[in-house]
Amino acid sequence: MGTYLDNAATSYPKPNVVINTISNFMKNIGATAGRGAYKSAITADRLIFDCRNNICKLFNGKDPSKVIFTYNITDSLNILINGILNPGDHVITSSLEHNSVWRPLKTLQRDKNIQISQVPCTSKGITNPKDVEKLIRENTKFIVFTHASNVLGTIQPIREIGALAKKHNIIFLVDSAQTAGAYPIDVQKDNIDILAFTGHKSLFGPTGTGGFLLNCDTNIRPLKSGGTGEDSKNPYQPDFYPNKFEAGTLNVAGIVGLGEGIKYISNLGVENIRAKEDEVIEYALKRLEEIPKICIYGPKDPQKIVGVISFNIKGISGEEIAFKLDQEYDIMIRVGFHCAPTAHRIMGTYEIGAMRIGIGYFNTKKDIDILTDALKNIVKSYKL
Repeated sequence: MGTYLDNAATSYPKPNVVINTISNFMKNIGATAGRGAYKSAITADRLIFDCRNNICKLFNGKDPSKVIFTYNITDSLNILINGILNPGDHVITSSLEHNSVWRPLKTLQRDKNIQISQVPCTSKGITNPKDVEKLIRENTKFIVFTHASNVLGTIQPIREIGALAKKHNIIFLVDSAQTAGAYPIDVQKDNIDILAFTGHKSLFGPTGTGGFLLNCDTNIRPLKSGGTGEDSKNPYQPDFYPNKFEAGTLNVAGIVGLGEGIKYISNLGVENIRAKEDEVIEYALKRLEEIPKICIYGPKDPQKIVGVISFNIKGISGEEIAFKLDQEYDIMIRVGFHCAPTAHRIMGTYEIGAMRIGIGYFNTKKDIDILTDALKNIVKSYKL
């Protein structure tokens, strides 16, 4: 395997314990959850509950039954955005949102006449919480914010924004796609009403896993109805958690793997994970500055970002560089618009996109050296 630097898209490699646990489940248990009273089904139920419980502990939630499993964070965000907003409601969001938030909001604006306000931020992605409060209206129902930009890496002031939401009795939803598992999150201290998470990034689970944690009692309409294994005679979707939002068969093998990822993180400690990644982020920022004609976006401060660094090299197409890195050096990075065009407008790359590296727990300074040397060689070959 070459040098993998796309952890902002999905983490790789996964811990061996995650892979082995999924394999063992598929080989030796195999049953679905909530659908039987035989031994393997009961084992599957227990493993699902253990994962719920450990996610609840990781984020300091109060009730494991309010940890809802979905198939990814996009699924979670669509359930929440569509289940909370009504025609005429006003929502506040950041200027850095991923399309998993932006597209559902824009669709509701077009189809249900909801109103959207974007909070301004600097070209480095820094948001002032006071600017959020200025946008609050009488009909503001919802504040939806990314915890950290998937393009600039900039960490947003969610605790302060959450306090404002609480003060004005507004529901506060946080998209933790880039932070869950890599940065400390406490839904109580951070004033988060609902935390959406994905399993396949820094939580070290497989793709096809995600969910949300409810830290409030607001009424949310379920997006779908179907089998739940309990209360089957009821012609309507049950109103209790987690069944209200978990229609159909869960991705049990995936959730079992995610459960092992959560245990792995908990044993290491999120603060220790963050400290290890900080070292590599700081090193990467310094080494990348050695590349001729490079433009690095964002704060360039490891304390203000997660492991996401976007850049361009003047005079060379990002697509060409990414292709050469892959084909000639076996280095994997992301290039383009990263499903976040609003962030590219902010940083001035809406027409050209950018290259992005995603630094994860298993990356080392050696990976950064390999990348830097390859970029120097590529730039040199263009004789700029």
